[in-house]
Amino acid sequence: MRIWIALHLPRLPLEVFCPRWSTDQCTVVLEQERVIALSDAAHDAGVREGLRRGGAIMLAPQSQFQQRSPPLEAEALQAVALALLQFTPQLAQAEEATLLLDVGASLRLFGGLRALCRKVADSVRALGFTGTLSCAPTARGAWLLARGNAGRALTMASLERRLRALPPGLLPPARPYLDWLEGIGCMTLGQLRRLPRPGLQRRCGRALLDMLDDAHGARPELHTWLQAPASFRAKMELFDRVENAEALLFGAHRLVLQLTGWLSARQLAVGRIQLLLEHERGRTACAPTVVEVALAEPTWQDGHLVRLLKERLAKQELQAPVIGLCLEAPQVQPMAPPSASLFPEPGGSKEDWQRLLELLAARLGPENVLQAAPSADYRPEHANTWLSIQTRLRPADVRAQLPPDMGSLPRPAWLLAKPIPLLMRDHRPYYGSPLRIRSTGERIEAGWWGAMQTRDYFMAQGEDHAHYWLFKERDSGVAQPETRWYLHGLFG
Repeated sequence: MRIWIALHLPRLPLEVFCPRWSTDQCTVVLEQERVIALSDAAHDAGVREGLRRGGAIMLAPQSQFQQRSPPLEAEALQAVALALLQFTPQLAQAEEATLLLDVGASLRLFGGLRALCRKVADSVRALGFTGTLSCAPTARGAWLLARGNAGRALTMASLERRLRALPPGLLPPARPYLDWLEGIGCMTLGQLRRLPRPGLQRRCGRALLDMLDDAHGARPELHTWLQAPASFRAKMELFDRVENAEALLFGAHRLVLQLTGWLSARQLAVGRIQLLLEHERGRTACAPTVVEVALAEPTWQDGHLVRLLKERLAKQELQAPVIGLCLEAPQVQPMAPPSASLFPEPGGSKEDWQRLLELLAARLGPENVLQAAPSADYRPEHANTWLSIQTRLRPADVRAQLPPDMGSLPRPAWLLAKPIPLLMRDHRPYYGSPLRIRSTGERIEAGWWGAMQTRDYFMAQGEDHAHYWLFKERDSGVAQPETRWYLHGLFG
C-alpha cells in the first residue's frame, strides 16, 4: 500500500525573515507592500496580515519593517525536509511550501500511520514550525488535502469524496480562470471534474487536467527526491544574544533533528559531534566556543545526543554572549543495524550500557568515569591502570596484557593504594585481631632497575571471619629481628 503524507507550512516563524528580532519590539514583514507576518507587539498595536504598509505605519510607527526573503524561506524549508528524512528516504518538495513523504514502506517500522503522523508532527513542532498534515494514496491528493486542511484519506474512495468538496482555487492552473468557473457555477473540484475534458483543456490548458488526474490516481506521478548532502553542517542564528548556556538547548535540539535525518538518509552513525557557539562579530570578535561530544558507541538517534548536549551545556561557561549555533559531524561511520536477540539479557543491551556511561561522563566529567586497563605486569600495583571511559581500548589489546592463567590463586576485590605495615603479636601479624594464614604462598618477583619486588602473598583470616591479602618481604640475606608483614588487599 502506498501512502503519502503532505506537510504544508502556511506560515513560517518570524525568525526566518529576521533572526535577530526581539519579542517585545514591533516587527512587520512585507511582500509587495502588504503585511504577511508580524510580531505579537505589532499585533497588539492593531497591525493585521494583508494590511498595506501605510496603514501599518499609521498604527505602529515604531515598527521595524522587513522584506520577505525567498532564499531564507527556502533554507528553512530545506532544514525541515532534512529532519524529516529520518522517516523516509523518498521525500520531495512540492509547490507552495509543501513537502511530500512517501511513507508506505515506513508504516510498520514506526508503528502504523497514526503513530508516524504523530512523530512527524512532533519533529516539525520541535523545529519551531507549524503546519497542516494530511495523508492520501496519491501525492497530489495529499497535497490538495493539506492545502485545503481537509483531513486524511486512506483509500481512493474516501479521497475522491474529500476532493469533491474542495474549491478549484487550490489548483494553481485554475486560478486565472476562477471568475469564469464561478460564472458557469463550477464551485468545487467535483463539479470541475464533471466538465467536458476537451472543452476544459482548450479553455484552461492541459496542466489543469494533469493535476486532476494526478490527484485521482489516473496518471503516474514523477518526483525529484531530495538528496542529502555528502557532509553535514547546519547553522542557525538566535533571535537574541544568549548569555546562559542552558538556554541554547532548544536551538541545539533543532540542529540535532536535522543531523538525525541526514544520518538516516546516508545510512550513517555519528561517533563525534561538535557544537560551535558563535559570538559577536566585529572588532571584539572572539573564536567560537567548541562543545565536543565523543560517543563510545556510534548512534543515529536524536534522544541520546540531546541528553549529552544538555549535560555538557549545563556545565559550560560562556566567555561572551552567543548569537548563533553551528553543528558539525566530523566523525561518522556506516550504520550497524541493531541485533535483536531471541532471549535479551536483563538490564539492557551493550548499547544501553554505553549510553549510560556516556551520560555519566557528560554529567560528572570524563575524568571521573574510569575503566580498567590491565598491564602485563605481575606486580599488583602495576597490573592495572584506570583510564577515562572515553579512551578507546581494543579488546584484543586488553587480552594481550592479561597474564597467563594462574590457576585458582586468590585475588582481592579491593586493593589498597599503599600497603599498610602490620604489627606483630606472638609472632603473628595483627590487624584488629590476630590473623591466621589460610592459604599457601604465592611468590611474586618482578620489576627492573630499582623497582624490584620480592614478596610472598598469603590469604589470612581474622577473628571476625574477614579475609585479608597479606605479603611478607622475602629474606634479603641480612639478619632481621622479625619478619615484616603488610596488608595489601581486602576480600569481599
